[in-house]
Amino acid sequence: MAQNSIPFREAARYWLKLGFISFGGPTGQIAIMHKDLVEKKKWIAEDHFLQALNFCMLLPGPEAQQLATYIGWLLNGRWGGIVAGGLFVLPSIFILWLLAWMYASLGTVPAMAALFYGLKPAVVAIVFEAVLRIGKKSLKTPFLYLLAAAAFTGIYFLNVPFPVIVLSAGAMGYFAGTLVPGLFTVAVKNAPPAQATIASEKAAENHGLGWPRFVKVLCIFLLLWALPIVAIGLVRGWDDTFIDIGVLFSKAAVVTFGGAYAVLGYISQQAVGYYHWIMPEQMMDGLGLAETTPGPLIMVNQFVGYLAGYYHAQGVSPALGGAIGGLLTTWVTFIPSFMMIFLLAPYIETLRKNKRLGTALSAITAAVVGVVLNLAVLFTRHTLFPDAGGFDWYALTAAIIAFVGMQRFKWGMVQVIIGSAAAGYIWTT
Repeated sequence: MAQNSIPFREAARYWLKLGFISFGGPTGQIAIMHKDLVEKKKWIAEDHFLQALNFCMLLPGPEAQQLATYIGWLLNGRWGGIVAGGLFVLPSIFILWLLAWMYASLGTVPAMAALFYGLKPAVVAIVFEAVLRIGKKSLKTPFLYLLAAAAFTGIYFLNVPFPVIVLSAGAMGYFAGTLVPGLFTVAVKNAPPAQATIASEKAAENHGLGWPRFVKVLCIFLLLWALPIVAIGLVRGWDDTFIDIGVLFSKAAVVTFGGAYAVLGYISQQAVGYYHWIMPEQMMDGLGLAETTPGPLIMVNQFVGYLAGYYHAQGVSPALGGAIGGLLTTWVTFIPSFMMIFLLAPYIETLRKNKRLGTALSAITAAVVGVVLNLAVLFTRHTLFPDAGGFDWYALTAAIIAFVGMQRFKWGMVQVIIGSAAAGYIWTT
């Protein structure tokens, strides 16, 4: 098909709608896009969608937002990718901004404290449910189970950095897929046959692969990425909380794989343990808020950046400090995601049939299961053994009820969050 065969305005309307209805975390968001774009609108083929998703999962950052950017680029070129990725997160930016302000301003009010107390068991249940969900889909062979166990052991007991775990798993999967293909016999399957629509098949032919384009795109995004950090440094000095915020979340954007659940472990190490911006319980509250809003779960980064600016920025009001910290965090979190898609998408299109990369993805996904399990254990420990001391039997009971409800009765994530918050309010007031 010719370029722009899907009208830009029609595509933009869809991406705006998606920004307001994309609840349920990356799994729910990807399911919505698959149903709409593959089954209903037939804008992209089944195999092309799945292959694009696999490659987005190989990248650090939010895979659902990157997938939206990728498909937008396929359908309408660079502006299609910018609009798709931007509208995917725009509603959640303003919603979470408001919720973070309410949390920082009113969190000590008994009613708000009771609601957030109720969120903690729900987050524990959601993360454990994510471990099972990801594990069922990705751990198809004993070798992949072994990789997941090694990843959990490395991060929980040995404090091995995330990049080392993920890159090691990817390298093992890449070479093992060639040397011992039987290790991935079940996990790696041939893509289903393509459907007959398909506007997106034009991408590889219509976008160049030359070095001039690569360098141009790289320079533009590096400039956009660094601009707010440099501006703040020139105005406020380089030893400033906002500089620390910009640098931390810039690093998180390029070294954390596995989506929001995996990035939380790295951010917890830094924001809680190193910078002492927030408490572990506040990280969980942020995840609970992000779960209740549309958009990527990685928007929890904005919550952390908001609290860091609200509580620790000097020379500005708390609300202004929080706004700057939150928006700066969001900027440096998502600019790298756009950059990686626009840099790599043309090359990805030429490598869609590469089986070695498929085995690397399988290994990385298995390692992410261990990373998420680590997160579940950390959250559970802080929830059941609060800083006040003792064991919280209510939290254990509420987490079990939420987990069983999602597993057995298919309760929706938003309903679990709202119901848990209401139950916590009733229990403590």
